Amino acid sequence: MITRTAPSLQARPIRRTGRGGRVAVALWVLLIAAAFLVGHLLRRAGLATEDELPPLHAEARGEPHTWQLVPAIATAALYVAVLPVLVRRLSWRPLLLAAWAATLVWTVVLALSDGLDHLAKPLDAPTEYPAGLDAVRADPLGWLRTFTDRLGGYPTHVRGHPPLPTLVFWALDAAGLRGTTWAAVVIILVGTSAIVAIALTVRLLAGEELARRALPFLVLAPLVLWIATAMDAFFLGVGAWGTVLVALAARRNRALAALGGGLLLGSLPYLSYGLLPLFAIPAAALIAARPNARVVVALLCGCAIVPVAFTLGGFWWPDGVAATFETYRISRGSAMRSYWYFLVADFAVLGLLVGPAVAHALPAALAPIGRAARDRALPPAPSLLVGAALLGTVALAVAGVTRGEVERIWVPYAAWIMVAAARHTPPSRGWLAAQAVTALLVQSLVLSEW
Repeated sequence: MITRTAPSLQARPIRRTGRGGRVAVALWVLLIAAAFLVGHLLRRAGLATEDELPPLHAEARGEPHTWQLVPAIATAALYVAVLPVLVRRLSWRPLLLAAWAATLVWTVVLALSDGLDHLAKPLDAPTEYPAGLDAVRADPLGWLRTFTDRLGGYPTHVRGHPPLPTLVFWALDAAGLRGTTWAAVVIILVGTSAIVAIALTVRLLAGEELARRALPFLVLAPLVLWIATAMDAFFLGVGAWGTVLVALAARRNRALAALGGGLLLGSLPYLSYGLLPLFAIPAAALIAARPNARVVVALLCGCAIVPVAFTLGGFWWPDGVAATFETYRISRGSAMRSYWYFLVADFAVLGLLVGPAVAHALPAALAPIGRAARDRALPPAPSLLVGAALLGTVALAVAGVTRGEVERIWVPYAAWIMVAAARHTPPSRGWLAAQAVTALLVQSLVLSEW
């Protein structure tokens, strides 16, 4: 039985990652290079025809961006210089607001290198949720009751997900925020706000020093390339705020926070079937915080609200899973991708999302889990959070339902893996620059659908 807790990271100096970190960065480079090389060879052989640039669901730019990225390059240089100073000098609440604003600007500036219309353009595609809104507007409850039966006639993203994402777009439309521009604004705001929730969670579970160390890397995470504009960024925000409410409830014995956290977390399986493994992250927060029974009961009650509401509304989640899997299997799209190639290559994409700074820090960030297991102790909370996020990605990859398109699917998981970068000793400007360069290179060379 686990009876004691391993020393937290802030209880002793954070050690240099050393040789293990250098090896991890070398493997990061090799994995990404090999994934693109093998993907190119498979495509030439006619064995990977779903994507133009496997393992990404994207295509190579005919002419790489150069001058279009000047604003983004200037923003990155400013952030590398200023973020470590802000982390050291600002008090906690202003720092969180500054970090959110910085992430928002970085996300938008990168996206605008493709033009002003790019923020909403991905949502205008005929495969996206807004394309299916006409079927919802006349009778939302009737649409929900018949959602599973009529699944095959809906746009790709509607039939590939539970009904809640489409209902979010419908709610925006009904509230007068019509058009994909408003939807893009909401997605970007919610997605970028997740870094505040993640920092708050780390502060609650491991202390403010660790949260401050993580913030610059959260701001400059390459994954922001897919916050504008993929609905998965919205999923990230919902999961992150649900998790911080769970951590708050567990640490401070607040049942109302547990109920709210449960409400958000209970919505995750109704936003995307691929978010079920994301529950490993709030579970890690619970393990680290060890809440009392009152908080756990409130959390479970909160988690039940959305499933009960959708069930009473006529949508039975297991039937949705079965119907979606059936359409996936017969679509001759994603299901035709190579399982074994994407089982490995999906983690090359994960490497792109988190960047070389995380690769360098990851061995040291995960090492406490092994030591804690030997000592029959609880690992420190940051290691638990990072390990839980990685476990979720492994579960999805092995299940075979994430064969490609993971640059957006991984976003709700990759943001938590960024916590590993708190292992770097401030100001860490070299690693921050490496993160920014990774994002700039991908934006320059790759034209993504999102």
